[in-house]
Amino acid sequence: MDISLFQALAIATWVWLVQSRVFFGGATVTLRFSPLMTGLVCGIIMGDVTQAMIITAGLQVIYMGTFAPGGSMPSEPSIATAIAVPAALGAGLDPAAAFAIALPIGILGSYLQQIRFVLNTFVVHRTDAAAANLNFKKLFIHSNVTPVVIAWILHVPVIFAALFYGVPVIANAVAALEGGPAIHVLEVISRGLPAIGIAVTIYVIGKKQYVLFFLLSYFLSVIMRDMGVTMVTWAILGAIIAAVFVMSKGSNQQVSVATNANIELEDGDDEDF
Repeated sequence: MDISLFQALAIATWVWLVQSRVFFGGATVTLRFSPLMTGLVCGIIMGDVTQAMIITAGLQVIYMGTFAPGGSMPSEPSIATAIAVPAALGAGLDPAAAFAIALPIGILGSYLQQIRFVLNTFVVHRTDAAAANLNFKKLFIHSNVTPVVIAWILHVPVIFAALFYGVPVIANAVAALEGGPAIHVLEVISRGLPAIGIAVTIYVIGKKQYVLFFLLSYFLSVIMRDMGVTMVTWAILGAIIAAVFVMSKGSNQQVSVATNANIELEDGDDEDF
């Protein structure tokens, strides 16, 4: 599957919209940190949504344990997905092999973001000067227009070139190595990457009182594996269990506060007596 000029430009434009936050403002932070929406867009543009989402699901598991302190990430999920999904579709790669392509690309993408941060520091100084001089026109331009233009200059040409010229190279290289030990090793190593994402997530959010929920979800998935339960059903079930837990926890706190208040009133009555 070759990638056309329009497809490369459309995917590059989507990455720019996500990285610059011009698309839904601050809401695009979630799109930047999550590969799922970028994978869906790539699948629609490439004409193979099913396989694109299969690949993206694995990428989501890898990146869901990644955090961005101060907005800086060690790897950019949206950029990694934008390159890895078209490359995997073009070369007919196994999803596991696509993971190994995504990670180094995501790391290189993080450098683009760092360059953008550095360039925006100069814009901040101009914005401060415009605010000090009450120049509202320049204040608007430097606050809303200049950062978006910088993001476009950095992301669209680079992502477009990587897609239009790089994806065919990757596809041809993989086709030449297909069936050989290099691809086999790549796939074996890549199959362990989602487990790392899950482990990091459990380590970060894992608390002793929540371990039972993890064990419950795991054994339920094993027991009900042959029943054809979809992810939507699991999501609804998880939301219900979470709501019941929060409600019961809130009720216990209210009972505890009421009990403490009664004890304080009784102690006060005893002192008056």
